Amino acid sequence: MDNDSGEEEPTSRSDRSELQGALKTLASKLDDLCTCNELIAKHGAALQRSLSELEALRVPLEGSEKIKAVNERATLFRITSNAMINACRDFLELAESHSRRWQRVLQHEREQRTHLEETIEQLAKQHNSLERAWREAPTHSTNTPDTPTTHTGVSERPRKEEASDEDEDTEYFDAMEDSPAFITVTATDPSQHRRSQSNQSGASGGQPSDWNLEDHSSPSYNDLSGKEVQPRRKRRTRIPDKPNYSLNLWSIMKNCIGKELSKIPMPVNFNEPLSMLQRLTEDLEYSELLDKAARCENSLEQMCLVAAFSVSSYSTTVHRTAKPFNPLLGETYELDRLEEFGYRSLCEQVSHHPPAAAHHVMSQRGWTLWQEITIASKFRGKYLSIMPLGAIHLQFHTSGNHYVWRKVTSTVHNIIVGKLWIDQSGDIDIVNHRTKETCQLKFSPYSYFSREIPRKVTGVVADSEGQAHYILSGTWDERMESAKIVQSSRGSSGAEGKQKTVYQTLSPRLLWKKYPLPENAENMYYFSSLALTLNEEEASVSLTDSRLRPDQRLMEEGRWDEANTEKQRLEEKQRAVRRRREAEASNAVDEGREYEAYQPLWFHQRMDSLTGEMTFVYKGGYWEAKERRDWSMCPDIF
Repeated sequence: MDNDSGEEEPTSRSDRSELQGALKTLASKLDDLCTCNELIAKHGAALQRSLSELEALRVPLEGSEKIKAVNERATLFRITSNAMINACRDFLELAESHSRRWQRVLQHEREQRTHLEETIEQLAKQHNSLERAWREAPTHSTNTPDTPTTHTGVSERPRKEEASDEDEDTEYFDAMEDSPAFITVTATDPSQHRRSQSNQSGASGGQPSDWNLEDHSSPSYNDLSGKEVQPRRKRRTRIPDKPNYSLNLWSIMKNCIGKELSKIPMPVNFNEPLSMLQRLTEDLEYSELLDKAARCENSLEQMCLVAAFSVSSYSTTVHRTAKPFNPLLGETYELDRLEEFGYRSLCEQVSHHPPAAAHHVMSQRGWTLWQEITIASKFRGKYLSIMPLGAIHLQFHTSGNHYVWRKVTSTVHNIIVGKLWIDQSGDIDIVNHRTKETCQLKFSPYSYFSREIPRKVTGVVADSEGQAHYILSGTWDERMESAKIVQSSRGSSGAEGKQKTVYQTLSPRLLWKKYPLPENAENMYYFSSLALTLNEEEASVSLTDSRLRPDQRLMEEGRWDEANTEKQRLEEKQRAVRRRREAEASNAVDEGREYEAYQPLWFHQRMDSLTGEMTFVYKGGYWEAKERRDWSMCPDIF
């Protein structure tokens, strides 16, 4: 298993060879200097003989003095060159004498590091063994004497084999932050479910639940294998393969010396041929989850589907290590899937510093989604943290349920050395502001010593009173499942002093499963089926649409040199416009008049009554302008 830093571990042999190589290089350079010294001595001696001969000739007194001065300077030059050679020889001898000591120090540090890693790994194994033994240790509780129990108060079936580690029907979940740790046990007896109904008062928020053992065909969960409506228009299924261009980092860095950071031209080699607006639109890859949620009469079931949708938006990022193009100010992107999937989506870059994009989606299938995302990033040496700021709103038309949540932090590892890989970590708190029901999702960060599956996501869906009703589990790159809670009880305190809650659940049901990537995806930037269509040319789109961005189009076609030239032109054009606006604002202040700052074309800023933040929301007019084919109001940004 790779370690989470991704650093290469040097071996003793490689260190020794590197050191010997350095010494050989120094010795070679010293030989060159010695050769030069011999030539200097030879030519210097010849020069002094010539000067002595000139001095012996009968020349005027003034000329003799000059010849004598030149002779003295030549002598000083020879002495200086000899001193330089001697100093270089001393340096090489010193390096050779200390090389063995350096090797011993490196070997000691390496052994200390190896010992520390082995100690930590052994401690992790012992901790897991102790925790498992603690879970399985029987205690005398108030349960019936003929039923063995664990310390957590969960009834267990008698074991057939003492050697088995744990009950195969029992699933253990990590503790959620800011909430008690919990353990889930899958119920196997239908009568147990019926007996537990009295313990689950208000299990469905006052509404009848259609999730029970007999019902395996809930309309909210069937037909998960594909889209419900087949596209009427045949869209492209591939793009040109990514060229295999080598990237010389030094050639980039040397061109950045002495330049302002904002003026450093980053080549398209680091990009993928999509803009950030198109990446934001990729959140709709699994929009059918929201279609199913709109048909749910039970708000808690609806919350499960909304949670699965929030997780599904990260599934496309697992292999996508290239960065999207930064949108220009005023750049837009539309995705009209009204006939195919019932929705229309519009994004606009509403701010450049800081970069912010507004997004609005209207669906004929009973929901509306809108968000404003500002990207904040921090470079921490070996990895880059990307923190999307801003709330995501989702409202269902029939019920009026209004959900709000925020995205987690994305981390790109091995920025300097090693293979890039992406992880998602943090918590998502989804709140239904109409019913006050909540869902807490935890994205577990990858750890080298963890025994959990990578990219794990767990969650709890609770009602307005805080009573849990569903357990969510899965991974953000593959699938999510939900299990209905039929009974809960408090267990003993855990190893960290927290009291564990034991949830007895029905068998888990599939909420969402990732679609397989298209064939040859590894050569097409690992794009999903939806991503392959996002930059497909379409008629009648706005003049500011990302599809019309020339550098992005050239990159997609494999013409990277031309794309780099075009990218620099667009960025300089945007800087010129910004400088002009700043000059106009300065003149307006000097003249004492009010200056109207830049205003987005399709979104305006309003106070969000739920979050208390100023946010950009759709003000209308875009789709009407498209029907009229009137884009005269659009700025010239390309």
